[in-house]
Amino acid sequence: MRTMEETVHRGSDQPQSTGSLGPALVVLGPTAVGKSSLAMRLARHLDGEIVNADALQVYRGLDLGTDKPTPEMRQEIPHHLVDSLDPTETYSAGDFARRARAALLDITARRRLPIIVGGSGLYLKALLEGLGPLPRRDEKIRARLEARIHEHSIESLHEELSEIDPVTATRVEPRDRQRIVRALEVHALSGRPMSSLLAEKSPDFVPVDAVLIGLTLPRSILYDRIAERIRDMVDRGWVEEVSALLDRGIGPTAPAFQAIGYSQVVHYILGRTSLDQAIETTVKATRRYAKRQMTWFRRVEGIRWIPALEIEHQFSILLREFTLGGALAR
Repeated sequence: MRTMEETVHRGSDQPQSTGSLGPALVVLGPTAVGKSSLAMRLARHLDGEIVNADALQVYRGLDLGTDKPTPEMRQEIPHHLVDSLDPTETYSAGDFARRARAALLDITARRRLPIIVGGSGLYLKALLEGLGPLPRRDEKIRARLEARIHEHSIESLHEELSEIDPVTATRVEPRDRQRIVRALEVHALSGRPMSSLLAEKSPDFVPVDAVLIGLTLPRSILYDRIAERIRDMVDRGWVEEVSALLDRGIGPTAPAFQAIGYSQVVHYILGRTSLDQAIETTVKATRRYAKRQMTWFRRVEGIRWIPALEIEHQFSILLREFTLGGALAR
């Protein structure tokens, strides 16, 4: 990863280093901080295309609850890895990294700038630094874990995960069925915590040469934004969106429905909770997720942090650094 002071002459005749992919720009930070807006503005000025690093915007039909870029935004600026999967399909950090690398190669081959946008620390790590090799899925082990969920609860499996892999357990919600099952499956197959395996790197991994821009907000303002955005999503038809997906035959245990917010809305539609309770639970879970995101990113070196409330002033400074001999100068 580059610092802001290092120079890359994008679009020149100089050959790209064979030891890395890029250059690329990464816009990261907690949910609701304003990443998509900043990425759009940067793309307009820097001849960029956006690579989605959100774990849910990849799913077709999950629009309101993921704050997916509008069709107008996607027509103006090309977006990659959006609406690529059916909600019944699984999607992992490794899947994202493979797809994102293909997108980066395509974008840079056309002499445009990849702008990677997302808040998943694990997804960004998989792309920028690589992950250790994980064992493949084992349907027999998964079936046993699913049977235990039906017999007991997903929370009981999360408690077990906390004992064998506390690092991973702190990164996932107690009701995140997909990730809890995967972590327990990896431990059963390898005998090691998934967090330990992920910390390793493949010897032939090619890193991404990227500049990292992080957005921050005071916690009280961020938490208010999260609550406001979730209520706005409901007002604009989030429940109807999920109902339509269920009517299409997407089951309530589909991978996409295990995510924060969608899980709660599904429970409301199935009559297991009230709408007010679903909203309240979603707000609380999303705030916890935002806290975990910032905990992860604070450990990452080389991030240029910008207060989101100062973005109007900082934006012109960023452009000068990028275009006048800075990190991503043409």
